This record gives sequence, C-alpha cells and structure tokens, in this order.
Amino acid sequence: MKNLIVNADDLGWTAGVNRGIADAHRNGIVTSTSLLANGGAFDDGVNVSRALPAMGVGVHLNLSDGAPVNTARAVPSLVDDQGELSDGPEQLLLKLARRKLKLSEVEREWEAQIEKIRGAGIFPTHLDGHKHVHMLPGLFSIAVKLARRHGINSIRISSEASSLRAALSGKSGRDAGVKLKQGIQARALKLLSGDARKMADKAGIEAADYFCGIAQTGVLSRDGVLDLLETLPEGTTELMCHPGYVDDDLVASATRLQASREKELAILTDTSVRKSVASHGIRLINYSQIAN
Repeated sequence: MKNLIVNADDLGWTAGVNRGIADAHRNGIVTSTSLLANGGAFDDGVNVSRALPAMGVGVHLNLSDGAPVNTARAVPSLVDDQGELSDGPEQLLLKLARRKLKLSEVEREWEAQIEKIRGAGIFPTHLDGHKHVHMLPGLFSIAVKLARRHGINSIRISSEASSLRAALSGKSGRDAGVKLKQGIQARALKLLSGDARKMADKAGIEAADYFCGIAQTGVLSRDGVLDLLETLPEGTTELMCHPGYVDDDLVASATRLQASREKELAILTDTSVRKSVASHGIRLINYSQIAN
C-alpha cells in the first residue's frame, strides 16, 4: 500500500495562508496541516481547522518566529532583546554548542504551545517543527517526551530520502542553486536526526516511513510532484508543502515564502496531480491514520 500524507506547514501564520491551506485541502491533495500556536492568525487557523474535520492538524513547534506563548521572562534563553523568538536552526545549534539554550525552557515553551492548541479544542494528530528545529540535538527527545505526555501518537522525522528528493526536484534545471543549498540543509538534517527513529519507536510514537520537501521548499514544481507520485515507494511518505495566498500580513512578515505559496497552491490543486494520485492507487491520509 502506498500512503501519502501531504502536510501544509504554517497554519496560523496569516489569514491568507490559512485560506490557501483550506483550499489546498478542499480542492487538492493536502490532507494535513500543522498549526503555529503563536501565529498572528491563530484564531482564524482554529476556525479553519474546525470547518475541515477530515484534515489532520498537528502542532508546529516553534522557536524561531514571533512572541513566545509563555512570557519572555519565563523563557529568557529563547528570546531576543525585544522578547521575540528569532533564532533560526543555525543560531539555535550554536546556542546549544555554547550551552546558552536551556532545554528546560524549550520544554516549557513547547508544552505551552501544545496546551494552547489543545485548549482551543484541537487534539493534535502529530508534532513537527517550524524550520525543523525539533530535529536539533537534545530537542527531539523533548518533542517525543511531550508527545507521550499529551497522548499525541505521531511525529515528523525530517530525514529526507535522497531518492524522493531527486524525484521531487523534477527534470528542470530551474532554481538549481536554491535546490542545491536546501539539499545540503536536508543532508545536514539527516545527519542531525541520528537515532530519532529509534527514539520514536522506543516511545511508541509513529512516524512516516519516508519524508520529503525540504530541498524544494519555495521551489516546488508540478513536474516534480508528478515524478514523486510516479515513483512513490510502498509504505507511508510525508510530503511537506507551504501553500497560501499572499496578503498584506504575509508581505509584512519575516518569511521568504511569499509568491511561492500561491504557486504551490496551484500545483497541489492541479487536475493532473489529483488524477495521478488516483491512477497510481495512492491513498491520501493524515497522521491520525498512519497506523491503519
């Protein structure tokens, strides 16, 4: 059986992103999303998820953007002088190496993020990380612990399969520089993931067999998605994506993923993509169905 989870990251970022994710689910192949507890459009994201009960909703664990769910005083090692989460994975890795990132504060903040989402009436299908920060050394074990504590049965392992990365890159040479840079990041994440799958298995937490989408973040192509569907392996694969509509809040926010979100939305709702899923006998699922 070939199962595919198509997860749209960043629900709650802006209303335009939320609307795009909803349309990619209603009219396309998106089956799952992950919600930012501290997103500027969190309440709207909650309303979107309530209106789409077939779409799985996970927690997009965040250490890199926006204000923390806790007070800044409660998590001082996570915030900048303005009290904001602002460190990307590279800065967080450096902080970890210098022992300036307190793991107890990471756990406190992520627990608050999970509790905020659960408090909104959403039972998360899985955990994943904004910019994959949950894969950093010492942080994956925290995510697994929190998943067990809250009865969340699945987690994303951001270890991109090289064969799927090659298929998803498509035959075109467009955006080769971006794909190369992000391919290097994907390989680095694979190295950092280490024993993540063994840790999840030991804790009884499910994960997809395969994962892809890192190298194509912001440069996803229709041909690449069609190639991926044609070569999808047996088992469960997660395809990460970032659909959305560009609105004023998105333009004003600190993300490089702007016009690319509308391009991804068009790909994910494309008739040829939906027909390919059906013709190849691929079962579209979300993380709540991963063990079925």
